[in-house]
Amino acid sequence: MLVVHGPKQATAPGRGAAVTIGAYDGVHLGHRHVIGMLRDMAAPRGLETVVVTFDRHPATVVRPESAPPQLTELDQRLELLASTGVDATVVIPFDEARANESAEDFVTEVLVGALGARLVVVGRDFHFGHGRKGNVELLTEMGERHGFETVGVAIEGDVAGQAVSSTRIRALVAAGDVVGARRLLGRHHEVRGIVVRGEGRGGAELGFPTANLSVPPAIALPAEGIYACWYTRPDGSRHGAAVSLGRRPTFHAAGAEPLLEAHLLGFSGDLYGEPARLAFVRRLRAEERFDSPQALVAQMQSDVARAGDALEADGA
Repeated sequence: MLVVHGPKQATAPGRGAAVTIGAYDGVHLGHRHVIGMLRDMAAPRGLETVVVTFDRHPATVVRPESAPPQLTELDQRLELLASTGVDATVVIPFDEARANESAEDFVTEVLVGALGARLVVVGRDFHFGHGRKGNVELLTEMGERHGFETVGVAIEGDVAGQAVSSTRIRALVAAGDVVGARRLLGRHHEVRGIVVRGEGRGGAELGFPTANLSVPPAIALPAEGIYACWYTRPDGSRHGAAVSLGRRPTFHAAGAEPLLEAHLLGFSGDLYGEPARLAFVRRLRAEERFDSPQALVAQMQSDVARAGDALEADGA
C-alpha cells in the first residue's frame, strides 16, 4: 500500500480514484465493511482505492479537553489499513487551519484537486469540515458538480444488532471487556510500547520477572486488572504473558501511577529497551491488595496458570 503524507504530495490516479475518508481509529469491523464496499464498487470501474485519514484524531485539536483515548497509533493504523487491500492511504496533517477549513474547501482541495475522485464511499453518519457541516448530502451535491458519485454505507451491527463504532469499542476496553472489544475489532485490542526499567521487585522479590511497558499516554488501556495477553517482540516471536495493569496496592498507597507489567510465560532474557506489542486476550480478575507478599505470590501462581489456559483456548 502506498502511503502519502499530505494532499500536496498526492498524485491523482490516471484511472481515477475511489475514496473513503475518516479517522479510522481501530480499523474495526465497521470500518472494514465500508472499505470492502469501496473495493467492491471500485473494481468494476477500474478505479484505484484510496483511504484519506488524519495524522491525529481531529478531536485532539477541536476539543482536546475531551478527546477520546485512541485505539491505535498512526503506524499501527496504517498497518491495519494496508491489510484491507486498499491501493493507497493519504495522511492529512490535522491542525488548527484544517479544523477551521470548510467542508466545501476540503472537498475541492483533497477529493477533487489532489485525488481526482470519481467515487466517494463513507458511513451514512459521516461528518467533516468546520462545525461538522460536511455530510453525505453535501458530498452528493458537490459530486454532481465535480463528477464523483457518493455512497453512504450503513455500518452493520454486531450479533446483538448494536452499531460497531470506535466509541463503543473504547467503552468496552475501558470496562476491561477485551473479549467484547475483540468481537467488534475483528482482532485483539493491541497496545505498543517500549520496555523500561521498573522497581525490580517482580523477579528479585516475587519470583515473577516482568517487562514494564511505557505506552503513549493517548492510547486506550483496559481497566486495571490482571490479563492474559500475547506479547510480540521485534523479531516477530510471540509469547504468552500474564499481565498486570494497575497501581500495585500491596506495595503502594492509593494514588500510585498505574504500571503495565508483562510476565512472559516460560521466557528468560533481557527485554529492556525493546519495542513490544501486547494483545489483550482475557481479563482474569480485578486488581487486589494482599496482606503479604507471600499471599500475592500464591495468587500470581494461580494467575499464571489461568493465563496459560486462556491463551491455549485462544490459540490466535
